[in-house]
Amino acid sequence: MQNTFSKTSLKAIFAIFFLLFLLSDSISVYSQDDESSQINREVKMLNDDIADKRNDVKKIQDKQAQYEAAIKQKQQEKSSLNNQLSLLENRLAKSELDIELVETDIDRTELEIQRTNLEIADKDKAITKNKEQIADVLRLIQKRDNANTLEIMLLNNTLSEFLTQVKYLEDINENLDESLDSVKDLKNALEKEQKTLTRKNEELAGLKKELEEKKAKLAAEKENKITIIGQVGQSEKEYQRLLARAKKEQEDAAAEIASMEKIVRAKLAALDKNKLEFNANGLVWPVAKNVITAYFHDPAYPFRNIFEHPAVDIRARQGSTLKAAASGYVARVTCNGSASYGYIMLIHGDGLSTVYGHASKSFVAEDEYVVQGQAIGLSGGLPGTPGAGRLTTGPHLHFEVRLNGIPVDPLSYLP
Repeated sequence: MQNTFSKTSLKAIFAIFFLLFLLSDSISVYSQDDESSQINREVKMLNDDIADKRNDVKKIQDKQAQYEAAIKQKQQEKSSLNNQLSLLENRLAKSELDIELVETDIDRTELEIQRTNLEIADKDKAITKNKEQIADVLRLIQKRDNANTLEIMLLNNTLSEFLTQVKYLEDINENLDESLDSVKDLKNALEKEQKTLTRKNEELAGLKKELEEKKAKLAAEKENKITIIGQVGQSEKEYQRLLARAKKEQEDAAAEIASMEKIVRAKLAALDKNKLEFNANGLVWPVAKNVITAYFHDPAYPFRNIFEHPAVDIRARQGSTLKAAASGYVARVTCNGSASYGYIMLIHGDGLSTVYGHASKSFVAEDEYVVQGQAIGLSGGLPGTPGAGRLTTGPHLHFEVRLNGIPVDPLSYLP
């Protein structure tokens, strides 16, 4: 009987000590195993690739600075055909670099996303491992709590063995607190990594959208060059003649727009319609919102040395539907079927007016009232077509917003 009890005690003590050995060896914040080492190696490789991409970005930015300087110099020189073509070449080269830069940024961001995913997986495994360790400890504590002191003492041959076991169980309680803290820390780190991943994904989506815009802008630059060459060939004389006619055309249009605004507002005042209400939701895009090929007072505008650009040029296919940006009265329509510059002008409330340039066709007549979003005509801009004008950069809408007769940036009013 005594031998049976002794063997049972030894087995119980051995089992408890073996379990304690396993737990004391495994409970920690996070131990490096083979899988973790592999993840660390992969993260290091990704960090090296990310550093390479950052170096590539720096090189591209240095090249961009050179082209920007060349563009600025050409813009300050006297306008000539050679100068204009050189300017376009530099703009093309810079646009291609812009695309390369965004593509490199996309590669870098995708690498950072891979790295973040690895770090998330690593921390998730660490949390799982610590939870398993905690479960083991809790099971052991429960087993101890279910046994009364007499039963535990009977399983030990001496008081010293009993006290040693009690000490180990107290240590396990302390380790349990530490393990719980480590899980909380890992959980907080995991949540931080997940927020980083969300931000990187949003950044990637923005970069991809920017890339599409850059590619469309490059296509517009190429089209611009082809258009210039198609209009004047290699003749400097023809180019200067075209510039002079374009300048006069724009000056005449600007003077007419300013004059018509005063005339129409005076007419509305006489009819007691001077209190036009402006649309509460502001302006809407006159064509589908897409690539802006030239901005208001754009320093990179190809013909800035001839006249300041008082509008935004919105890329639009030849014959795209033009919509009234706000409700108001039609002040002027110059779409007469000729290749001369054609536009539609609307008068709105709050001292605002809008001009839709390079219009190829009009659906409205002067003095007519239109509502916001109403189709008022078709876009143009293709050289030699109705409404295109003497010097155009290809199919687009030239969209002006004027406040009390003075051109202002349309993007400040568009959603």
